[in-house]
Order: sequence, then structure tokens, then C-alpha cells
Amino acid sequence: MINYPTKKKTNTSMNITTKSNQRGMGLEKDINDSNTFYRECNRALIYKKPTPVQVVRVDYPKRSSAKIVEGYYKTPSTTDYNGLYRGKYIDFEAKETKSKASFTFKNIHEHQIQHLEDVQKHGGIAFLIIRFTLYNETYLIDASHIIDAYKDQKQKSIRYEKVKECGCLICESFTPRLKYLDIVDNLYFKEDSYGF
Repeated sequence: MINYPTKKKTNTSMNITTKSNQRGMGLEKDINDSNTFYRECNRALIYKKPTPVQVVRVDYPKRSSAKIVEGYYKTPSTTDYNGLYRGKYIDFEAKETKSKASFTFKNIHEHQIQHLEDVQKHGGIAFLIIRFTLYNETYLIDASHIIDAYKDQKQKSIRYEKVKECGCLICESFTPRLKYLDIVDNLYFKEDSYGF
């Protein structure tokens, strides 16, 4: 559904969704719901980044409505989420894996690794949220651990045990669904806890 400036709601359908693009939708929904809660209680401003799409063909079944029937990704997107928390820029990628053994680096692109590294170089907070669906466990892991493992040419993945060791298990609740900002407080704001 697209909201045009006239506030008229129009159903749309785009032929750009593939099976691989739907991966991580459960995790994405949990994070989106958590971010909505965090914004509503004025704790943080964190948003899902829109994916840049080039519209190629539009069908006009009626004069008053338009249906996008063909579109392509314009440029590679950086990471999934960004925003502000406690005066700091925050940027992260969210991924799901069905593997019990590891998180494979096929699930993340080189330009995303570079982006996370650049965020850290500029003093921002960068991390990954990884869900191991078969364990029903979701971890927050600082981007530096993933960057180092990714740059090691011998490694094609990061082991589940390593994620457990270096990352933090995210508690789940009704609101917020994923209490990931509690971990951000502990990892990046140890000296001045806000007591949220």
C-alpha cells in the first residue's frame, strides 16, 4: 500500500519480491515492532531503511489508481536499520539463519561490511542482530567481530558458539518484542546508565 500526497490509499503489486528477499521477515517484524515501541515511549529514533527501487512499468487500470507491475533494485542498500539513540548514531543489519552450526557470510555483502566498518570509524554504533531460528535465539553482536571474521580469508562463516561467546542474547517480551536497546546500553553506555 502506498500513501500518495492526497492520502488516497492504493493497492500496489511489484514483481521484485523473491524468496530470498523474504528471508528474515519474522525477525524484521519483531525489530520493526520494537522500534515503534521505542519511538512511542521516546526512547530512540530508529527506522528501517527503504530499499531504493527503480519503477519500470506502471499499469493504470483506472484513472484514479496506479499499479506498479515491474521494478528493479536501483543500488545495493547498505544496512537494514539506522537512527539515533542517546545522542549517538546507530546502524545495524538484521539476519536470520536456519543453520545450527554457523552464520554464513553468503548472507551479508562486502559493501555492508564496509559500511558497518565506516560507521565505527566515524564514532557510530554498529552491530548485527542474528537470529538462529532452529534454536529460537536472537543475538546482538558488535560489528567488529563480524568484520574481523569476514576479512579472514579462511573463514566463510562465524560459528554459533562464537556468536554466543562474543554476542549477547536478546531478551524477548511483549513490548518491546526484542529488548535490544538494553544490550546497547550495556555494551556502549556502561558508564552512564539511564535505567530504562
